[in-house]
Amino acid sequence: MVYFCYIDESGTPEVPGNTSHYVLAGLSIPISYWKKCEIAITKLKKKYSLENSEVHTAWLVRKYIEQSKIANFDSLSHSQRRSEVEKLRKVELLKLQKGKSTSHYKQTKKNYKQTEAYIHLSYTERNTFVRELADLIGGWSFARIFGEAIDKVHFDVAKAKTTVDEQALEQLVSRFEQYMKILSKSKTNNGVFGTLIHDNNETVAKKHTQLMKKFHNNGTLWTSIEHIIETPFFVNSELTSLVQIADLCSFTLRRYFENKETDLFNRIKPRFDRKNGKIVGFRHFSESSCSCEVCS
Repeated sequence: MVYFCYIDESGTPEVPGNTSHYVLAGLSIPISYWKKCEIAITKLKKKYSLENSEVHTAWLVRKYIEQSKIANFDSLSHSQRRSEVEKLRKVELLKLQKGKSTSHYKQTKKNYKQTEAYIHLSYTERNTFVRELADLIGGWSFARIFGEAIDKVHFDVAKAKTTVDEQALEQLVSRFEQYMKILSKSKTNNGVFGTLIHDNNETVAKKHTQLMKKFHNNGTLWTSIEHIIETPFFVNSELTSLVQIADLCSFTLRRYFENKETDLFNRIKPRFDRKNGKIVGFRHFSESSCSCEVCS
């Protein structure tokens, strides 16, 4: 049996950076369920006319100010909504282009590009779509979520002797490996192996590849590596639906730990790997008094 673990991060690993938490999350599925997952994701995307679009949760769930300026936006067709939003965005970009702030123009243009695929959907529809995706994940009894959320306020680089993102990867790898060690003890699961699949980023790819080679040679702080094959495979998230789902998981977890947002969290939490009811597949690195669901 082979397992794919799709990985994505949310937040910045730099200390302090512009987020209080850094999250690295992996969604593991047996390869025999890959087609089932792809079909389910594609079906849901089609429902919202997003079948050719990448799911980037952070951009989906924010409000687009142009939509609030369009009369009867909800009653318009998808093509009418897109046309009206694009008109307002062109006007705004032309205005900013004539202004003094080049950085504001560039950032606004970038934001528009990131949300372009979603402008035919209202704010309510976009959030409903994300909730339905989260429910889909929560219903996959064959899937497991692994990873690490690091509260950077309580992370001491000197004491840890590692960086935030390195610690997060070591935790994820260790917990995914332990899961497969347990599975391999079953008589029906002889020959259990897994591989990591990560969103392609040149800087991250080089670093994580070197770290994984180190883990293969020396093990992690907690376990030897016997079931994870090769170094991580890096793919284009735009073309790989399950990396997009990992993006949803990492975003959801960061929003929970930073802002106590529970809606999406409660929908995916059944997929945490557990032992005797206790979450063992995911860790929240924080103060000892933390009372979140993962720590408690």
